[in-house]
Amino acid sequence: MGCRTSCWCQPTSSFIIHHSSLAKTFLLLGANLGDRVQTLGRAAYLLSERVGLVVRASRLYETAAWGVVDQPAFLNQVLLLETTLGPEAVLDQTQAIETELGRVRHEHWGARYIDIDILYYDQQIIQTSRLTVPHPYLHQRRFTLVPLAEIAPDFVHPLLGKTTVQLLDGCPDPGETKLI
Repeated sequence: MGCRTSCWCQPTSSFIIHHSSLAKTFLLLGANLGDRVQTLGRAAYLLSERVGLVVRASRLYETAAWGVVDQPAFLNQVLLLETTLGPEAVLDQTQAIETELGRVRHEHWGARYIDIDILYYDQQIIQTSRLTVPHPYLHQRRFTLVPLAEIAPDFVHPLLGKTTVQLLDGCPDPGETKLI
């Protein structure tokens, strides 16, 4: 698998390799404990090794916590990967990476060393006991839509029928998303 850039936390060029046998999955990475930049970089590297080629990466954005607000600010980044793995296998890998990087699941929306959410898996609509894709809160979260719009402004949400830019324009989240 691998990462197109020499430094896994830096954005890639806008060039995308297209292979018909590969699925495109958009992942949101977030961290608000420890060395956030290092953790996001390590997560991106592990994703490139275990899930697929990172073909696009947004820059890093800092945002206030969402849901439970009395906690440190998050750094967020969106990655586009091309993968041969199915959606459940991508979930297995992201959860294994979260555990490896220190994620402990205690409080819903609580502070964490790393959080990796599957935003999209191609244009698939998935609803299982373990996985909901597209991510059910994607269109309500500015901290997701801003980095997603940076790398995929014209991607169309398969349920809502709107592009990322249209979702961002209509996003009810008033939170500031600051480029770092």
